Amino acid sequence: MPFRASGKGLNVAIRKDDSMQVKERIDQALGRALASAEAPGCPPRLAQAMRHAVFPGGARIRPQLCLAVSLACGDRHPRLADAAASAIELLHCASLVHDDLPCFDDATTRRGVPSVHAAYGERLAVLAGDALIVLAFQSLAIAATATPQLLVPLLVGIGRRVGMPLGIVAGQGWECEPAVSLAAYQRLKTGSLFAACTEAGALAAGADPGVWRAFGLSLGEAYQVADDIRDVVSTVETMGKAPGRDRALHRPSSAAELGLSGALAHFDRLIARAQNDIPRCDGAEALRALVSAEAERLLPAETVRSVAQAAA
Repeated sequence: MPFRASGKGLNVAIRKDDSMQVKERIDQALGRALASAEAPGCPPRLAQAMRHAVFPGGARIRPQLCLAVSLACGDRHPRLADAAASAIELLHCASLVHDDLPCFDDATTRRGVPSVHAAYGERLAVLAGDALIVLAFQSLAIAATATPQLLVPLLVGIGRRVGMPLGIVAGQGWECEPAVSLAAYQRLKTGSLFAACTEAGALAAGADPGVWRAFGLSLGEAYQVADDIRDVVSTVETMGKAPGRDRALHRPSSAAELGLSGALAHFDRLIARAQNDIPRCDGAEALRALVSAEAERLLPAETVRSVAQAAA
């Protein structure tokens, strides 16, 4: 298959010396944000539920992407870039908490551990998701005190990619409608937050966010297609959550609409498009390596073989 490379995700897109630093930057920013919500006098179980939603994390692809773009653009304001990356990850975690609720997926596991509602109950899960959303914007605002001129565009840009009419909330909302375009659904449900990563990373470095939008949208849509495929051919051990939910919940799916072979071909087209959408910059080649490595991580050779066998 085209556009595949060996390696483990985003780390190949970041210089080896910076790889651990990026992970530390993300973990430290997330830790600072959560610590600010765990002040004495807070409801302790709600604080625990919030931390359970964020740690241990998954691949952290979204905050790593945000920092990779910031680095590619010069990383002019690293503290702000860290806060933007952390805010986007907090918003992503909040969306997973709500997505797992009985009224949506009714998922009892997430990232290989009990989902928040399974561990803490439905009421605390709703509140934890709400609190993480507020915390994301609060922590971003606090970090922007030294660069106030960038705060408004960051808040507006990230907010646009999360809410209505064209954010991840809208993407989830389309699951409640009688008919939806698959491409539009996937761009909103997953692609939109990836666009927030690329735009926010550029903004935090003082670069033009508009030229980075298409890259984020294409890569995010590819992620959703890969998730659709894995939902058919993977197991709970490899996914960290129960497979088969798209079919059970009658959700739009590339695997259902295009067939497994068609979905795999569509994934490759999106990966190619994402590579072509990377703007000219000093870090362009590293970002292309990022895309190739993520394609391999998302759909490794054994998954591709499973697709071929299932489609045969």
